[in-house]
Amino acid sequence: MDSRNLDKAIEIYARLIQGETIAKASRENSALYEDYYGNAEVYEIVGNLLKKLNLSIYEYNEALYITPGEGNRVFGYTNDDMKRILGLRLNKELFLCYFLMYVILLYFYKDSGSYQFREFIKPEKVIEEADKYLADVTKRLSVFSAEDVGAESFKAVGLLWDELPAVSHAVYDGEKTKASKASKSGYVKLTFNFMVSQKLFVENEERYYPTDRFKALCENYFEEYRGRLYQLLGGEEDAVH
Repeated sequence: MDSRNLDKAIEIYARLIQGETIAKASRENSALYEDYYGNAEVYEIVGNLLKKLNLSIYEYNEALYITPGEGNRVFGYTNDDMKRILGLRLNKELFLCYFLMYVILLYFYKDSGSYQFREFIKPEKVIEEADKYLADVTKRLSVFSAEDVGAESFKAVGLLWDELPAVSHAVYDGEKTKASKASKSGYVKLTFNFMVSQKLFVENEERYYPTDRFKALCENYFEEYRGRLYQLLGGEEDAVH
């Protein structure tokens, strides 16, 4: 192994893990992008390193992004971590935020081969989509056994969502909704605040624009992780993860 290639691979990993973008058009990191794709040994070392650390690397629009693999407790978040970050106490509150993230994802992508070009999404559209999906999901819960944890989780999320008003005047800041657990719009704001902090969206005047990082994750998501949630929301019936 060439030590120079090892150094390049480690530098690529270090920059990615620090949240830097390695892209062909990047002023600072374009050389590393070329090293990754133009040097077979560098490519292999980076791949092996990330695999050992349970990280996945995605390419989108001539740029590289990494994301923690499932169950990664070092680089990812546990449920308890997420509740603390979002200011939540109950699992059903967290599962509702997860559900909203999934609804947002499906607004832009239905599967790996059908990107739906949409420039942005507004909070009221998320509420509309969540209402629609939850109404449909309640009809699909019969596919699970009575003991199925997933079915019970969906029931809890559905009940919580149904009990919430669309908006709460108590959590308005001027004309903008504040993040809270007092309304559907408040939960949507909580969810978007987290996604913005992860550089998945940028917000402008209550419109949320997906970043290339978000598009990279979405484009690869359906190839690796699907499952019963995807199936319940009308996805392919052979989803198995």
